[in-house]
Amino acid sequence: MIGSRWISVLSHYGDIRWTIIPAWPPDMPKKSQNVALVLGARSNGATLFRWLYDEIRTAIVEGRLPPGSRLPSTRTVSSQYGLARGTVVAAFDQLASEGYVESTVGNGTFVRRAANGAGPIQQPRVGQQRAVGIPARPSLSACGRRLAANPFPLLVSSRTAETFRLDRPALEAFPIKLWSRLAARRLRNSTLRLLSHGEILGFRPLREAIAAHVGLTRGVKCTAHQVVITTGTQQSLDLVARLVLDPGDRVWMEDPGYPGATALLRACGAQVIGVPVDAEGLDCNAGRRRGPEAKLAYVTPGCQFPLSVGMSLARRLALLQWAREAGAWIFEDDYDSQLRFSGRPLAALQSLDTAACVIYSNTFNKMLFPGLRLGFLVVPATLVDAMAAARSVTERFPSVPDQATLSDFIAAGHLDQHMRRMGDLYTARFEALVRSARRSLKDLMEVSPAGAGLQVVGWLASGIHEHEAARGAAARDVDSVPLSKLMIERSMSPGLVLGVASVDVRAIRRGIERLGAALGELRPRPGPTPR
Repeated sequence: MIGSRWISVLSHYGDIRWTIIPAWPPDMPKKSQNVALVLGARSNGATLFRWLYDEIRTAIVEGRLPPGSRLPSTRTVSSQYGLARGTVVAAFDQLASEGYVESTVGNGTFVRRAANGAGPIQQPRVGQQRAVGIPARPSLSACGRRLAANPFPLLVSSRTAETFRLDRPALEAFPIKLWSRLAARRLRNSTLRLLSHGEILGFRPLREAIAAHVGLTRGVKCTAHQVVITTGTQQSLDLVARLVLDPGDRVWMEDPGYPGATALLRACGAQVIGVPVDAEGLDCNAGRRRGPEAKLAYVTPGCQFPLSVGMSLARRLALLQWAREAGAWIFEDDYDSQLRFSGRPLAALQSLDTAACVIYSNTFNKMLFPGLRLGFLVVPATLVDAMAAARSVTERFPSVPDQATLSDFIAAGHLDQHMRRMGDLYTARFEALVRSARRSLKDLMEVSPAGAGLQVVGWLASGIHEHEAARGAAARDVDSVPLSKLMIERSMSPGLVLGVASVDVRAIRRGIERLGAALGELRPRPGPTPR
């Protein structure tokens, strides 16, 4: 043996390996252990510094370089790997600054020992049992498990089918050029206020415009102070649930009803009580029997989803009376209520509230376009401070430029004009769907009349199973949703829910013909006549 140590350089499948082997006997005390280091192939695009740093750091983290191991000198690494010494020094300095190694003048660079004297945690290899003392993997909380078990239900049977989709308005009719001009003007004239942090409850001019708009069109009684800007109904309901519900609290939910709300309430830990809906809306007497101590009721009184009925005055008063007696909240989802095919829209339930128990919710994502992601709440004055505090720790505020553009869109009267145009457009599409269904779907499906909303229910003939019908329609590029997917506890006659808004009149007619072909194949054939 020459000197106190010797160095061997190996090559294996293109990877360069170098090993420093101690020359002293095993029983001789020593301060450090020199180990083998393997540098893998450099990935495309990786700099030499990043390659060297990542390889050494990974070896330390995985335990292949145990604490106390001596690294070779920067000069040795530079020579063996053909690297500039400055690159090696920079990698060593970065490792030292992050606490992976430590250097001592005259002694070299060593893998840093853990504060408790233990080495880095090594993950067990595939097939190996976890060693005693190694921490278990992190797991989801009870809330996390509920969230994971209740994803947002997709209301589509075919992702590629456009005809009769429930989740899509008439996007081609949105005045995108007008919107672009308003947005560009806002950005050209932007102030530091527009580019800075927004207000917790939302852009003040937008909240003022919304308060005026819903007061005139929906009869909602509020000031701008009570308006809270959100990204849409889901976030609005999530904020309310955080504030007014504890795990295990009971909630009335329309049955059938909006499955996105059902999923969110269950994910929050609420016990969802399905309350049947009939021609007058939510049956309050049934709700009292099923969940008399409920803390919240979710309702769509202006246009019930999916049955498209409006809640009668008697039912509205009964619901408000129950909330006053029970000390409960009412979440009024006013989704689609302004889109009526005949007569004037019904005033909001909130307009009748004298006990400050109704929380009003609406969204622009269906009125305008889903990618906008702007909705709002109108909360009782007693809830404003709590809502502001909740917003301050959950999201802070939505995009300020989008809010500013929308406020200009409303203030200039463009929203009212757009809604009038869309009302005429959707009425024509609804009438085309009903006429085509009556002509082409005789003895297969009966389309129920609807006074408002962007969906209809087609009740299937006896013997046609709704899930088979939805699959058959999807195979012909027609979308639909089985009615049973929107139910909680209730059982109703089989039906398909069809969207009215997504395509024009010509495409609606073709879609009804294709739907008729799909249903015709599922209609039970009459048996042979007995002789």
